[in-house]
Amino acid sequence: MSNVENVCPQVLRGVARELRRLAASPPAGVKVLLREDDLTDVTALIDGPADTPYAGGVFRVRLALGREFPAAPPRAYFVTRIFHPNVSAAGEVCVNTLKRDWRPELGLAHALLAVRCLLIAPNADSALNADAAALLRDRYDDYFARAKLYTDIHARPSAAGAAAPAATAAPAAPAATVAAAPAAPAATDAPRAKRSRRAEPKRDARRILKRL
Repeated sequence: MSNVENVCPQVLRGVARELRRLAASPPAGVKVLLREDDLTDVTALIDGPADTPYAGGVFRVRLALGREFPAAPPRAYFVTRIFHPNVSAAGEVCVNTLKRDWRPELGLAHALLAVRCLLIAPNADSALNADAAALLRDRYDDYFARAKLYTDIHARPSAAGAAAPAATAAPAAPAATVAAAPAAPAATDAPRAKRSRRAEPKRDARRILKRL
């Protein structure tokens, strides 16, 4: 929900400047999607860091700016589904930088980098997903496997595109029509065979008449 009307115009101008700056020179692994209609709802794409179960994934993230921003931190959400101890089922993010450690001068770039750092160093002690936190503490291999599965299903850029080549495989249908084409001449031969059979009785009749 838009919060533009509740945020100071001066703050919105500052947000607009920072977003344009981030779009022109984004932090590593972060791409900001500019949205002029609502500056209080910031959307970004975060690349999954290497050597984590999120590697190869691209995660859509939202920063919701409230009335008290920048005095109060933005609220962060994962729009892309993710298995992570610090991300709730609804996508809400829990990270100290956006809680008690927030300072107004940190800005949006720092907030987005803090969310990306969570993918590198999850914290089981401030969990919003109890199952993920338990696996992270006790069975890391199982945590890694499940988090990677979520990444493969929900965050792979190629997941949506992979279906397209499959659809183009349909040209096999014309092959069926080509294969069926030779059957047409065979059908035209059948009447000829019938006419030749019908002609044989006439020839026999002529032979009999000659004998008579």
